[in-house]
Amino acid sequence: MDESKLPEAWRILRIQSELVEGIEALTPLRRAVTVFGSARLGEGSHWYEVALKVGELLGSEGIPVITGGGPGIMEAANRGCFSTPADAVGLNINLPGEQIPNAYQDIALTFRYFFVRKFMFVKYAIGFVIFPGGFGTMDELFEALTLVQTAKVKPFPIVLVGAEYWRGLLDWMETTMQGAGCIGTHELNLFTLVDTAEDAAAVILHHVRMLQAQSLAE
Repeated sequence: MDESKLPEAWRILRIQSELVEGIEALTPLRRAVTVFGSARLGEGSHWYEVALKVGELLGSEGIPVITGGGPGIMEAANRGCFSTPADAVGLNINLPGEQIPNAYQDIALTFRYFFVRKFMFVKYAIGFVIFPGGFGTMDELFEALTLVQTAKVKPFPIVLVGAEYWRGLLDWMETTMQGAGCIGTHELNLFTLVDTAEDAAAVILHHVRMLQAQSLAE
């Protein structure tokens, strides 16, 4: 049914059903890592290969990998994890151009609403790994930074992969945003910049071990 013709009350029920379905499917994951990046960086690109390795490294440590379920970087991270004991999760979205789900999903959910899907990206994640990407990737990056900055979520690592790609943005954040007093120095420490799959996985695994140590101490 055309969403614009749906009565408001029914739209709320549809939103509720997406939340319930997502929570029921993903709660068993416990500690997962969400990977973002461009759908346009397909097999054969350098970053596809790095994302493939990140998924494999995390999955081999028993850490589920969550992506948007589409092609490119999403496919690569799911694919790397798919061959490991950990779950490869795809949170697909209905789009006018019809996103095609990748074939490497142990758990595949499809959402109508971006905000419900974004909630699921965060709720079950103990880290974000963010590859080069476009507007959607930037949206997820800044949402994660805002949630950690405002203490709306427990602090978790936000790993940016690809120093050359991200450097211009980070320089602007430091010289312009910080220079104007809009962010502080400590807020530039909310993310880590790396270039390799091994370094990205190492940041996440360090955080996982810290969480495990805290659990044992409680």
